[in-house]
Amino acid sequence: MSPQIELDRPAEPAKLRVYIGAAPGVGKTYRMLEQAHRLKKQGVDIVIGLVEPHGRAETAALIDDLEVVPQKNIQYRNVTLREMDLDAILARKPDTCIVDELAHTNVPGSRNRKRYQDVLELLDAGINVMTAVNIQHLETLNDAVSRSASTQIRETVPDSFLKRADEVVNVDVTVDELRTRLREGKIYAPEKIEQALANFFRKGNLNMLRELALRTTAEQVGTAAAEYRRTQGLEQAPIPEKVMVCLSSRPGTERLLRAGARIAGRLATNWYAVYVQTPDEDHRHGNPEAFARLEEYERMARELGAKVVQLTGKNVSDTLIDFARQENISHVVFGQSARSRFDILLRGSVINRFLAEMRETTVQVVPLTKEKK
Repeated sequence: MSPQIELDRPAEPAKLRVYIGAAPGVGKTYRMLEQAHRLKKQGVDIVIGLVEPHGRAETAALIDDLEVVPQKNIQYRNVTLREMDLDAILARKPDTCIVDELAHTNVPGSRNRKRYQDVLELLDAGINVMTAVNIQHLETLNDAVSRSASTQIRETVPDSFLKRADEVVNVDVTVDELRTRLREGKIYAPEKIEQALANFFRKGNLNMLRELALRTTAEQVGTAAAEYRRTQGLEQAPIPEKVMVCLSSRPGTERLLRAGARIAGRLATNWYAVYVQTPDEDHRHGNPEAFARLEEYERMARELGAKVVQLTGKNVSDTLIDFARQENISHVVFGQSARSRFDILLRGSVINRFLAEMRETTVQVVPLTKEKK
């Protein structure tokens, strides 16, 4: 009987789990540490690479029974600073490592500039990672959040990192509960509470951040599910609804944006604010007022959660139709200005052309304010 030959199977790639939240204090680190204790009980070799309890006793208590890889000291401008010891973790080579404060910028002189790059290095070494980040630190959401929160958010993580995640866990609490935690001193020091309540922790801002966190998590889950179905040869799930608002520089376009945001909210889906610039159009120099309005509408669209898209094309109708087909748009919002029948016959109507070509698409037409001459 010939001996059995056991072939070496390629090791599975390391897994990345990201805990995402709307704001500090929702409980991301606490949830990570709870999961760490569950894994430890199951026999998983797990260590803490870095955790910031921020003075929260409940969080600190969960660290006690877990192995912590000591941080290393780095000299910078005559000051000793502490950073996660990446080399020590790689040498220890645990099954799983906890890395908090994902958006952190490392001390100059560190091997990697950003902590998320440290995480990627751990993953490349075959170490599973659990990490946490607030939604405002995602690169593509940074501008909108900075404007809404009236604060500059300097540390960001590229969206591509989130796409690398095998699992995204949204840690969610209500806005009122989060503000209560802040008042009780569970998030910031007492001297910072009133300022935080008046700025970043305003109800309107927290509601927006919470919605962004939920949407981002839902999008990640949908993408992961579609990829799994593709690799397994399974039938794809029904195509999710998508909304497109057709931007213009005319007064009243803000009504279109509000309508699009409401539709997207009801459908719990992504939406786009799309502007088509024709070759002969130059608002910046030829019509500065129109250019300023367009910039304002794009800013408003981002704040309402839209992805702003600028396209260039000779024919506005054809360009919008191509984009709608490419993105599988199901709902479109147009603005309709007052035009004579002769003008429509002479120049054509974007809406009529779109209706003729995209019969399966739901179209909503919102009257625009008539521009004063």
